[in-house]
Amino acid sequence: MSLYVPSGVQSSLVLIGKLLIPRSLTACVWLLFCLVTSVSAVDPSKHISQYSHTAWRIQDGVFTGAPNAITQTADGYVWIGTQTGLVRFDGVRFVLWAPPEGKQMLASNNIFSLLAGKDGGLWIGTGTNLARLKDGSLTNYPEALGRINAIVEDRNGAVWITRSRVRDKSGPLCQVIDNKLRCYGKPDGITTPYASALINDSEGNFWIGSSTWLTRWQTGSSTTYRPPVLKSAEGLGGVQALASTSGGTLWVGMNRSGPGAGLQQMIQGAWKSFVTADFDSSTLEVNTLFVDRENSLWIGTIKQGVYRIRDGQVDRFHRADGLSSDTVTSFFEDREGNLWIATSAGIDCFRNTRVISYSARQGLSGNEVNAVLAARDGSIWIANHGALDSLSAGKMSSLQVRNGLPGKQVTSLFEDHLGRLWVGIDNGLFVYSEGKFSPIRGRDGTPVGAVVAVTEDRDNNVWAVTLRDPRRLIRIQDLAVREELTEPQIPLTISLAADPSDGIWLGLGNGDLGRYRQGKLEIFPFTHDQYSRVRQVAAMSDGSILGVTPSGLIGWRNGTLRTLNVQNGLPCEDMYGLVSDAQGALWLYTGCGLVQIDKTQLQAWWERQDTKVVVRLFDVFDGARPAATSFQPAASRGPDGRLWFNNESVVQMIDPAHLEGNALPPPVHIERIVADRESYLPNPNLGLPPHTRDLEIDYTALSFVVPQKVRFRYKLEGRDADWQEAGTRRQAFYSDLRPGKYRFRVIASNNDGIWNEAGATLDFSIAPAWYQTNWFIVLSVITGLFVFWVLYRLRVRQIAHSISARFDERLAERTRLARELHDTFLQTIQGSKLVADDALEQSADPVRLRSAMEKLSVWLGQAVNEGRTALNSLRTSTTEKNDLAASFRRATETCVIHGSIAPTFSVVGDSKDMHPIVRDEVYRIGYEAIRNACMHSGASRLDVDLRYEHDLLVRVKDNGKGIVPVIISGGKDEHFGLQGMRERALRIGAKLTLDSSAASGTVITLIVPGEIAFQIPGSLD
Repeated sequence: MSLYVPSGVQSSLVLIGKLLIPRSLTACVWLLFCLVTSVSAVDPSKHISQYSHTAWRIQDGVFTGAPNAITQTADGYVWIGTQTGLVRFDGVRFVLWAPPEGKQMLASNNIFSLLAGKDGGLWIGTGTNLARLKDGSLTNYPEALGRINAIVEDRNGAVWITRSRVRDKSGPLCQVIDNKLRCYGKPDGITTPYASALINDSEGNFWIGSSTWLTRWQTGSSTTYRPPVLKSAEGLGGVQALASTSGGTLWVGMNRSGPGAGLQQMIQGAWKSFVTADFDSSTLEVNTLFVDRENSLWIGTIKQGVYRIRDGQVDRFHRADGLSSDTVTSFFEDREGNLWIATSAGIDCFRNTRVISYSARQGLSGNEVNAVLAARDGSIWIANHGALDSLSAGKMSSLQVRNGLPGKQVTSLFEDHLGRLWVGIDNGLFVYSEGKFSPIRGRDGTPVGAVVAVTEDRDNNVWAVTLRDPRRLIRIQDLAVREELTEPQIPLTISLAADPSDGIWLGLGNGDLGRYRQGKLEIFPFTHDQYSRVRQVAAMSDGSILGVTPSGLIGWRNGTLRTLNVQNGLPCEDMYGLVSDAQGALWLYTGCGLVQIDKTQLQAWWERQDTKVVVRLFDVFDGARPAATSFQPAASRGPDGRLWFNNESVVQMIDPAHLEGNALPPPVHIERIVADRESYLPNPNLGLPPHTRDLEIDYTALSFVVPQKVRFRYKLEGRDADWQEAGTRRQAFYSDLRPGKYRFRVIASNNDGIWNEAGATLDFSIAPAWYQTNWFIVLSVITGLFVFWVLYRLRVRQIAHSISARFDERLAERTRLARELHDTFLQTIQGSKLVADDALEQSADPVRLRSAMEKLSVWLGQAVNEGRTALNSLRTSTTEKNDLAASFRRATETCVIHGSIAPTFSVVGDSKDMHPIVRDEVYRIGYEAIRNACMHSGASRLDVDLRYEHDLLVRVKDNGKGIVPVIISGGKDEHFGLQGMRERALRIGAKLTLDSSAASGTVITLIVPGEIAFQIPGSLD
């Protein structure tokens, strides 16, 4: 049997999940595989199997028992009931369900049936009873004894079950009412003590299947049907599965084959097999039935694989095609249209795919395809090794040597304006018309050589590139070679395309484009590496010429050259083929998949070279398997709009008119938080302990079409300023969170980029340690400020005491000098006076007068020496008068002597008594600043301010040439003025600042704290 899809539907299926059980193991580990299976649209009258397979392994799931049932709950999770437990699947990770500590457990881990209730709950039928899981809480129904074989929810939301292995006689059909069971048996018209299959049809009837009977039942009404085959083999088989299609047909599956058994239709009370030319439903041993959303009937058999009946046609898929086992136990279709199949050896999931592959399994003569051509009559010609294959009206045929093909290796294909097929075969070129091959000979009568590309210009000349040594470009007219061009006339050529106006375009082996017309060759060079080559060149409807190379897409239009690569937004640059669709979009067959570029994006690229184009990528998960080819054409478009591509192995097809996307945004869930390796459930307003450092948040999104393409963004409010792009990663990590409240938000998109903007949200908080609390921080700040204030007061008192001590030292020194002056200098002066008085008394005696004057001279010399000695010991003023203002005024007045500077002096505030030492140091600093300005600044103006405020302020400002920065920072050699000013300021605890520039002059500011500068009673104590 072949898997059939009606024409026009253009659907395809991909087997994305496969769980295999090693036969040699009793307790075995289950691994998930993905088998990609493509099915193309074919003619309804033909049955052609079209499959291609690629494996995809997911490592996150572990099973220890075979699956029996599958369903999907309202929150989006897929649940799998196995022989050893209940498993939850999110598309990437399998999680074995276990009840929270202290909560109810399943009475049995052997699960036979599952139902996702409309209220979001999950009904679980085990080998011993019924259970319900909702909001994480499990409820067991002890009254529902026996094995629960089927669970159904009717149109009113009531839940019904069928059961077997029941010890009492309450009946096999039960309804759940207010957490209790109401069972129906013989008194209610149900004669069988056990039941397996159960469905509720569109009219509200329940159909119940058992080992011997089929019963149609409603409250107060029942009809029993017994297939004749079950009468003769009672207990050896029975009605195992039931299904009802939208047309009202009831399908009955029995787990034994033979006339009247297998798969039967119940039509007006009569049994009827479904029979076609190559299929008889009575030959099946049916285990399960399912009707999908397209009203197709899926048949799961025992050891015969999967069958599908659709529009009267039958398809088959079994283990040889990649099914995990030929024994099928159940089906399920999820909300995105994926079909899940549970078998005795695994789980298989079929899905639609956009890119469809044709290989030997689908009827090709081999898997060594060189070229593909979509002809104007709708036929698809495929150049294969040893054959020329053709797909026409859904039928695959093949021309080989035995039926007329003049060779084995078909290298290239082309259809001319007359509809004739030009075929490169082995070392020659042939024209296929009316069932015959006619060879094209060179001008010397020999074959033209292996042909890699063919095209036809506007004048109906056919051009071909051949590999005959040397490689040449030949022109054919009226089936005869008229011209042969070789190097250096024509450079190495890989591909050809006709110019819409005149001549042909050449895709060159060095990565450039060439145009040959009217006997002349033009070369259009592009930037590329030494290995670049133009694999295919094509003329587009807008007049542009495009070529695909290993370095991107190159183009020429109206003399403008362009290159499109990853800098322009392409996902990759290595390209194998190109073709445009009916809407003008460009399709590129690239190393990373099939890339679609809308014509508006192409136009923007032509207008600006640096344009970032928006593309749509169909990759391996969409069925694309690109590869390079050495022959032409590599891509082609059929009259029905479908696009065909060759990858030297198989032929791939995509229909741009039927690219229905996945419009369902994925449900998003936050699954857990791991804080310092401790796991927490995502409960609302979750509180985490103090000292939490390493935080992991696990989240997921439930889209099963291509889980690998689900993308995430998250943001932690209170920490992240913007959304974080997580890609496909399903965890967020933080290691620097402070105590406080946070809100974690995560959103996700499905495989087609449809975002669930609402996403999921979790509020949590991290408790502070005692030293991280607000009261502790406030107390610490207050304590710090108090300590700083205390230290400041202590420092001020220390400076004041230091100044007082130095004042006492100087006062003592002055007292000593006064005493010395009194005892030495003044005494000497007094002695000198006595000598002078004595001389005056004897002034008439010249000798005596001379002697007296000599003594007076000696005494005065001694006085001078003693005075000089005393004066040298003085380092500060000897008066306690506060004369700073007068001293500074005199200093500024002396400036006039040194130049044309115009000084001004101002005093703000009332004069205050100052400590003599502080006054002297302030005077020395101010005097030095004034003197420097007068002598060195070259200024025309000098402003001196003295302010008696809370603190003492002295400011000396000039408008001169400023001070060189080097001198400001390091001083001038053998000059110590600035250094001395800084030392004096430091000595009295003052702040000295110096601002200077060549444009504004120099400003020197001295600020002395009032507690140090002014004499306050008790300040020096």
